[in-house]
This record gives sequence, C-alpha cells and structure tokens, in this order.
Amino acid sequence: MKTFEYDILSFPMTRKTSLADMQASLNAKGAEGWEVVSISSSEFANVGHTVFLKRETTAGGAV
Repeated sequence: MKTFEYDILSFPMTRKTSLADMQASLNAKGAEGWEVVSISSSEFANVGHTVFLKRETTAGGAV
C-alpha cells in the first residue's frame, strides 16, 4: 500500500514576497519529490497563500 507524508508552506502577502519567490520555493520542493495538492489563498488581513504538499514514502519511512 502506498503511504504519503505531507508538508505545509505559508507565503504571506507582502511586498517582499513575490510570485517568483513562491515559484522558486515550490520548484525546490518539487525537486525533492513534493507535489502540490492544494493552495488556499485569503486576502483577509493579508494572510496570503497556504500550500499543501505531499510525497510518497517508502515502506521503511520517508523518501
């Protein structure tokens, strides 16, 4: 049976955080085998974006 591990990244909405920074972070996680499964964004109180990722684990533990 396949098993997965999960990670959550947060990208606040600030002028210092650009889409290019977000893309670079997600590409780095992708190179480690992580896959984005969902993105939640909120403009309420400038919360920003929350990204949920997963990757398959081996039978003995994390990849």
